[in-house]
Amino acid sequence: MSIDTEAVDLALTTTRAVRKRLDLERPVDDQIILDCIDIAEQAPTGGNQTSRRWIVVRDPEIKQELARLYREVVGGFMLEARDRLEGTDHPRARTVSSSAYLVENLAEVPAIVIPTIVGRHDGSGAPGLFDSVIQSGWSFCVALRARGLGTAWTTAVLAKAPELKELLGIPEEITEIAMFPVAWTKGTDFRPARRDPARNITFFDGYGRTYESGPGTTVTMADGPGTMVETDIAAEIDEVWAAVTDIDLPAQFSDEFTGATWDEGFDGPALGAVFTGRNHLEVMGDWEVPCFVDVCDEPTAFGWCTSDPDNPGARWRFELQPLMGGGTRLIYRLLLGPGPSGLNMFIEQNPEKEPRIIANRLRVHRANMQAVLNGIKAHVEAGAS
Repeated sequence: MSIDTEAVDLALTTTRAVRKRLDLERPVDDQIILDCIDIAEQAPTGGNQTSRRWIVVRDPEIKQELARLYREVVGGFMLEARDRLEGTDHPRARTVSSSAYLVENLAEVPAIVIPTIVGRHDGSGAPGLFDSVIQSGWSFCVALRARGLGTAWTTAVLAKAPELKELLGIPEEITEIAMFPVAWTKGTDFRPARRDPARNITFFDGYGRTYESGPGTTVTMADGPGTMVETDIAAEIDEVWAAVTDIDLPAQFSDEFTGATWDEGFDGPALGAVFTGRNHLEVMGDWEVPCFVDVCDEPTAFGWCTSDPDNPGARWRFELQPLMGGGTRLIYRLLLGPGPSGLNMFIEQNPEKEPRIIANRLRVHRANMQAVLNGIKAHVEAGAS
């Protein structure tokens, strides 16, 4: 039997966290939930032990109590954040509004499903616990999607584990994993979410090692080798944006980059703006390089390419992502090439050592990039405190 990969991929890529589009009025038959659990139970399980147990809640009073517990954990934060961000262009405004809707309407969904597993987590890594239930929970979500229903993977209520156990009569030796509000969806036209492409978040033969293409059996500049570092900063995204677009600030933290100034006619970050970067290495001395801003999406992305905008020697990117619980994730990326740079001189002199030369150069870059992120984090958090 052949598998329709297009249909499978569609289900996998469009299974969204559904909140506002849950149909609170349309009844959900028990059998469809049981069918989805049957599908979910086919997921791998450690030691081939069937240790998953599912609780389906329909009783209005119990749903009210679950909603109360959920509201006590995240309700205040979610509702306050929704009211604060409503009507703004903040990147998290829609997500927060959706989460707040669920806080206010959880008790109204037709059914609430809570997957559990036999055992308590002891940190041993032994099979049969979380590694045997997470994939089953996701299969349940996809099975719902394939049938026209939806849910949202929620875990906040687990912070009230003692109350949850008492409410549902869950034995102490059982671990609660998640809570799924289940309902038919209003429409089925869900689309894939915006996510980083695999090339941006997949590393080869070591953490942080990226390639624009390839790599082949032997790493070359033609593969577009690069690296990335990241950190979470306890500050709002606008504060982090101000720091990463201060082109001279990284000089305080890097062992190679010594400073930068905007070229004549440019006085700040903007698409097409040009600045000159100054650098120093013992093996290369001092040098300057023209830098062309080719990404400037305030407040989420700022980047530039070096030497030649049409054939850059390197491409640098800061990416900023607001975190759900507050703060900002800052990602710093580098891609070498495709155009020539100082690195090419060393490769031309020692072509048989190209992979090692690239690896060593990226190692130095990565160390300085991490130092820059650590410095920006300390700088911004000191200003935010």
